[in-house]
Amino acid sequence: MTGAYLPLFIPSPDTGIWHVFGVPIRAYALCIIAGIIVGGMIASRRWRARGGSPDTLELVIAVGIPCGIVGARIYHVITDYQLYFGPGRDPLDALKIWNGGLGIWGAVALGVLGGYFVARRRQVRFPALLDAVAPGLAVAQAIGRLGNWFNQELFGRPTTLPWGLEIDEQYRPSGYEDYATFHPTFLYELLWNLGVAGVLIWADRKWKLGHGKVFALYVVLYTAGRFWIEALRIDSVNEIGGFRLNNYTSLIVFVVALLWLLWLVKNRPGRELVVEGPEPSEESGIDGDADQAADPAGASSGVDAESTERAGTAESADEKSP
Repeated sequence: MTGAYLPLFIPSPDTGIWHVFGVPIRAYALCIIAGIIVGGMIASRRWRARGGSPDTLELVIAVGIPCGIVGARIYHVITDYQLYFGPGRDPLDALKIWNGGLGIWGAVALGVLGGYFVARRRQVRFPALLDAVAPGLAVAQAIGRLGNWFNQELFGRPTTLPWGLEIDEQYRPSGYEDYATFHPTFLYELLWNLGVAGVLIWADRKWKLGHGKVFALYVVLYTAGRFWIEALRIDSVNEIGGFRLNNYTSLIVFVVALLWLLWLVKNRPGRELVVEGPEPSEESGIDGDADQAADPAGASSGVDAESTERAGTAESADEKSP
């Protein structure tokens, strides 16, 4: 007797848009918003554990998110300009962010720049801020990738593996119409980013990383994963010498981040004791590093009392933070 054949695959959602009182609610936007909320909660808890002010991080997020979205869209439009400019194309489509198309490279670059200006104004040690935000950023990226699932976009080559992603015919690229299931690269990157976040939190707790080392490690790990995931994708993009543009970006950023991380490990050991407030004076005997501070309580250092009090509880609180 022949048993019934049970196909194994990951189905794609029937729709990525729901209408509520005539207003379109897009899953892509909801996934991005959810990622921002969860990532922000993780970053906020880590920043408080380091002795930082919640108000400062809220301002950084308020400035960094719109900057990041603009940067993400600019990177996408520049690197995939053929989708918006040329014969038969409508340049106004470049403004339709709700249709998908955000480049993480531009998001991080412009978001970090926006955060830097806030940090400078608030007298924040920017590398410490980057370290606090890094795991939350990886989690936010993971959640945001679900938007690609709803849009049935950015999937990989055809596959018959049990976790192959079913793609409706209208979303399949030219030449792949006869294939039904593809590598779910959205899922690969989602899982990779969650793993990155876990490694960052573990490494930070074990070695008390500071001075930007957590963020540098985040960039190294993310770009390593993005390189092989990008190589699986079959969506139409610009290529140079047979390699996708994002593969070159991943490789270049990986090398730069790795060199930066190695330099920090060698030249900037330990982590900052004071992450926010006026720079400690030379007379105080505190140089801002947790492993070199002579007066961590700040009783006679002249360091801002509120910042020192927060920093004094940072180590114990950090053990409980994500």
